[in-house]
Amino acid sequence: MSQEILVGSEGNTPPQQAVVQRGSFELTLRRLRKDKASLASAIFIIVLVCFAIAAPLFDQLTGHDVNQQFRDTGLGSAGIPTGPNAEFVLGADQLGRDVLVRLAHGARVSLLVGVAASLSAAFIGVVVGLVAGYFGGKTDTILSRLMDLVMSVPFLLCAIALVSVFGPSLPLSISVIIFFSWTAMGRVIRGQVLSLRQRDYVEAARSMGANHVSIMCKEIVPNLTVPIIIYATLMIPNAIVFEATLSFLGMGIVPPAASWGGMLSEAASNSIYLTAWWLVVFPGSTLLLTTLAFNILGDGIRDALDPRARRKA
Repeated sequence: MSQEILVGSEGNTPPQQAVVQRGSFELTLRRLRKDKASLASAIFIIVLVCFAIAAPLFDQLTGHDVNQQFRDTGLGSAGIPTGPNAEFVLGADQLGRDVLVRLAHGARVSLLVGVAASLSAAFIGVVVGLVAGYFGGKTDTILSRLMDLVMSVPFLLCAIALVSVFGPSLPLSISVIIFFSWTAMGRVIRGQVLSLRQRDYVEAARSMGANHVSIMCKEIVPNLTVPIIIYATLMIPNAIVFEATLSFLGMGIVPPAASWGGMLSEAASNSIYLTAWWLVVFPGSTLLLTTLAFNILGDGIRDALDPRARRKA
């Protein structure tokens, strides 16, 4: 908690002091508002979320369904996609489909995969890291070796093997991303718990007869809030890039469903991007800006939650 002293006087009234207390949440928001890069990133992410939510609205406003092909107006006489114009704001693709509409629907997929996979991976990582760090000994050794084993598995080879068996799908993409993402959170949480389990308040809880689950949930987890929030935020852009990579390689979202990686793959398949630059620029720049925004926001949250930096606010 931080305090500010307000001193004022009225007539002969002696100065009065009022103490205004600020909680850690308010201090965090203050620091984020002062960080222009983080503020701009947060605004971009909010706009992107609204853009994804409004995907069906773009269908109605343009009169173009996400998979509808306009071979008369979306393609030229030589079969070259139509560039940005009044009807196709961001141009059309090689099949005459509206790039703007597909970009909005692709944002839905990327955000869904990014948030769902990151939250799931963060939860698994927190549980495994908490158990490994708290109990130590053989439990820590087994779980640590498990994390090392998962981290040593080649991502693409495993994805290709799974797709060849089960076929590409959205649930499979999310599952693969979760499998390869939880270890980062697990290792961080394990290291934090190893230092927290010897603290006085944990020993006091043990002496009072609290069980292990109660100690972990009530004494240790609340002190892990900051690293959990920070790393969960930074895991979202990694999940979005993973999904785009899988879709680009044909192992993610099944066509003709729209995804940013799939749009880039379609543009590169026949080198159509050499004459239709918008097929690469718009999905590629959106993917780049999205991952950059989440990374900058994650760094901003980390700095805002830093107690040493907070004292300087």
